[in-house]
Amino acid sequence: MPLMVSVSGIRGIVGDGLTPQVIVDFSSAYATWVRQSFPKATIVLGRDSRITGKMVSELVSSTLNWCGCDVIDLGVVPTPTVQIGVEQFGAQGGIIVSASHNPAEWNALKLLNHTGEFMSPEEGEALLKIKESGKFISVNYDKTGSFKKIRDYHQTHISMMMEFDFIDYASIQKRKPKVVLDAVEGAGSVALPELLEKLGCEVIRMNCGANGLFPHVPEPLPHNLTDLMARVKLEEADLGLAVDPDADRLAVILENGEPMGEEYTITAAVDYILKRKKGDVVVNLSTTQAVEEVAKRYGVTCHRSKVGEINVVKMMQEKGAVIGGEGSGGVILPASHYGRDSLVAALLIVAWFVEGNKPISVLRAGLPNFEMGKKKVDLGKNNPDDIIAKLSASEKDGKIDQRDGLKISLPDRWVHLRKSNTEPIIRIYTEAPTQSEADTLGETYVAKIRAMMTP
Repeated sequence: MPLMVSVSGIRGIVGDGLTPQVIVDFSSAYATWVRQSFPKATIVLGRDSRITGKMVSELVSSTLNWCGCDVIDLGVVPTPTVQIGVEQFGAQGGIIVSASHNPAEWNALKLLNHTGEFMSPEEGEALLKIKESGKFISVNYDKTGSFKKIRDYHQTHISMMMEFDFIDYASIQKRKPKVVLDAVEGAGSVALPELLEKLGCEVIRMNCGANGLFPHVPEPLPHNLTDLMARVKLEEADLGLAVDPDADRLAVILENGEPMGEEYTITAAVDYILKRKKGDVVVNLSTTQAVEEVAKRYGVTCHRSKVGEINVVKMMQEKGAVIGGEGSGGVILPASHYGRDSLVAALLIVAWFVEGNKPISVLRAGLPNFEMGKKKVDLGKNNPDDIIAKLSASEKDGKIDQRDGLKISLPDRWVHLRKSNTEPIIRIYTEAPTQSEADTLGETYVAKIRAMMTP
């Protein structure tokens, strides 16, 4: 299995692509990049719970020390907790050892800059050049970095969630929502239930042991959450919540055991915030149109960025957005920090539910409804850029956006075509008022692409 390398880090199967030498090289390149700007550098380190996390994390910290960086090791914590740590400790960078929603055999290094945000494309390219050069900084024995363990930093993260002036904490305490939480034995296993209990929720824990032995495919999509759906109904709970292994994404299950839809975590969160704070919203090009419709209800603009958390964050900062995120269940709240955060998402969803004072299925029905479809076309030897350019030139009806592949928007539906960075395929994302319309729209573009391909 080849190593997946991007400007935001590396990802691979441990022992098959992701080797000790690779980890040492990328950690050394990162330390060298940081120390070019900050000769005295502190790096905040955290990881998810997967069984290879400890050994990878220790290898990373030792390499950073060898390169003269001090390390603050937070242990098993959500990705957003590390981001907050970089900010609050005044550190010069951060590394999360986590392969996010990938299966247990995978691991990764996710790299942050001195702001606690994921590295920009320009920063990532600079780091990759250092890695390719093989010229890494190192220090003598008396200049090696320090190492400090902190194992309760999630409490700081939780405390931040209890201090917002736009949350009616008293009403949540009074209502005491019954919540089933599936933390997939990941990094959210401690922080999420503790936050919910501090809010006043009755929490039924599923897979909250943080043992890294994922009980189901860890991406929080409906077909992976059937046990949670059944448990919500069995317990007669008000709602269910699920996170991925590094706890930056949140999925919601309705009281009837049906999924709210990953796109509707950000939609509901936007609905809650815009009732309280006047301001624009930013989501990426592949996020549901429902967010735009909610923004219109409150008389604000929903801006679209390229796909990728850092692209959403940069546009949020440019536009002064009060909330943003991605349709994968990622909510970004500047009042907390600029990063996807399942603790923020859980707080806003619970507050939205309590304020609505109705079953969460009824509240979901009150949001604009769209259905999504996802397809892909294997291009063989055809160039994806050429195919996308031909599609753009042939389009006559829709509004064209070429910032990130090709997005074609019609009044009540859209299609977004993006090439894969790792395979010779084009991915096709569609959205329309009904599932059949979304699927039909996708098939239309599958046929168009195939007609443009040469054998």
